Amino acid sequence: MTAYQPEQWHDMFVAMAGAAAALTGLIFVAVSINLEQVLKYPALPPRAVETLSALIGLLVLSVFVLIPGQSLTALGVEILVLGVAVGTALLVKRIRLPRAAGQPLTWTVTPVGVILAAALPMAAAGISVLVRGGGGLYWLVAALILGFAGAVFNAWILLVEIHR
Repeated sequence: MTAYQPEQWHDMFVAMAGAAAALTGLIFVAVSINLEQVLKYPALPPRAVETLSALIGLLVLSVFVLIPGQSLTALGVEILVLGVAVGTALLVKRIRLPRAAGQPLTWTVTPVGVILAAALPMAAAGISVLVRGGGGLYWLVAALILGFAGAVFNAWILLVEIHR
């Protein structure tokens, strides 16, 4: 069954690894160019870190799936640990950030949603691969789409909205 045969996903994850690496580099350079503007708003540096972390997480995920010859158990553990670790680390950091007076609640809720949108399907994929049921690697399609969408959303805020 395709959901549990990582070799059949090779081309997709090669493309995803390339996209994640390219976007990570572009975001890093773009934030560096706009660093003065980003630093004016206390909510934006954490958002930049979250965006870069999410993209690096998607890159690492792609590398895990591309490791040749590993067992499904090893792959399931790698995916599960990555999803839980990235999600937990970013959520704990985000929740500990104080909300500035007058700051809209959406500035806290939206980044949490972006983090969970990629981390939860990734963790679900890890569990599903481990138990060999429930969708397997297909969960990673949701993690990738939502992770990239969240990264682009954050990139727009970091690069365009800060100039308004």
